[in-house]
Amino acid sequence: MIIKPTIVSGTRDFGPVVVKKRNYIFQTIRAIFELYGFQPLETPAMENLSTLTGKYGEEGDQLMFRIMNNGDKLLKQVESAGSTKELISTITEKALRYDLTIPFARYVVMNHNDLPLPFKRYQMQPVWRADKPQRSRYREFYQCDADVVGSNSLLNEVELLLIYDTVFTKFGLKGYELRVNNRKILSGLAEVIGKSDLLTDITISIDKLDKIGIDGVRKELITRGLSDNDIAIIEQFLAINGTNEEKLEKLKVLLKDSPTGQKGIEELSFVLNSGYATFNTSPIVDVTLARGLNYYTGMIVEVKAPAEVSIGSIGGGGRYDDLTGLFGLKGISGVGISFGVDRIYDVLEALQLFPETAGQSTKVLFLNLGEDNARVAFQHVMALRNAGIAAELYHQNAKMDKQMKYADKRDIPFVAIIGESELQENSVSIKNLQTRTQEKIDAAAVVGFDFN
Repeated sequence: MIIKPTIVSGTRDFGPVVVKKRNYIFQTIRAIFELYGFQPLETPAMENLSTLTGKYGEEGDQLMFRIMNNGDKLLKQVESAGSTKELISTITEKALRYDLTIPFARYVVMNHNDLPLPFKRYQMQPVWRADKPQRSRYREFYQCDADVVGSNSLLNEVELLLIYDTVFTKFGLKGYELRVNNRKILSGLAEVIGKSDLLTDITISIDKLDKIGIDGVRKELITRGLSDNDIAIIEQFLAINGTNEEKLEKLKVLLKDSPTGQKGIEELSFVLNSGYATFNTSPIVDVTLARGLNYYTGMIVEVKAPAEVSIGSIGGGGRYDDLTGLFGLKGISGVGISFGVDRIYDVLEALQLFPETAGQSTKVLFLNLGEDNARVAFQHVMALRNAGIAAELYHQNAKMDKQMKYADKRDIPFVAIIGESELQENSVSIKNLQTRTQEKIDAAAVVGFDFN
């Protein structure tokens, strides 16, 4: 029986051209991370369920891919389970990582005695979420994170915003928005209405404003137990607009009775107006930005793609002063950002911002025109490879038209021809497949030829 091959919904295969373009994204981000002094780290694809649960809020817990136990242990657990609920809780002890931040916090706790603090790490690995697949929302996708732990300095926030600004400027991306807020400001809002115990409920509802609108947020807040007066103050908060300075002044007035809120305003003012940084794309204060993850405690940031691509967030992060405290290690603060590589790819593709060379690998293909010619050609191929230039010899003697079509299909920009006249003259003819121009050069000049 022939089985029709399929792929799991929400996952994708990547062909060579796509992988090259994705590598262009990874390499650009990695170079900026290292320019700012961040060091690489990798953690396992799976974590103990106890490490992950309760760190992302109720919705996050529901979206984890849990891994079923196996072997004799699983059979014994199935046999001894008294109910479906008990069965589920006992046969799954591990899960695929939901993000890179919680595994990083776990790593810091396990290795803190050996780490130089502050510890600046970057990480580029896939994560998994049992979400409903849709455009630019996948079940398996890559994140590129940069985090600093062991420092309370707000200069870290400034540098992380600069990393976003530098990377997206390198990509040639225009029209994106770098939006910032502070969780202490949201905590201050909860304090002002006397509902600090409902902070999580309030932030979860506010975080859905773009999706469900103000009427939807109002209905959610009612179901979460807030009064009409509470909701009126929250709506006043959400309506704050103007320049960054005007927004901060309005926040000072609205949150005048909240020390926590005032502290958040002070921190945000420093990040935006410290004088340390000049941005190509200035951050925008967005009081509606909540980021529903429970562990944020200070500045929060989200990068929104240009409106014309309708993709939404392509990055986000914030400060999480007590994240390692979840694992028993108090007093180590942290702040970090994440790039959504898969969405960034979609944005660059939609706006045609990939360089022409991003999908290329081989620079020049030497045509195979017979055994004697191929031997000479192969010597040139190896000389080019030794010089760091990707080159190939066509695998067999075939019609020139077939070899040229292969080069076109591979997007190889140049072909090199060593025919009988070139053999006799000790020369090589090089054809540019973009311009369709051809020139004959001395064989000794091949390595120095400009194949860009």
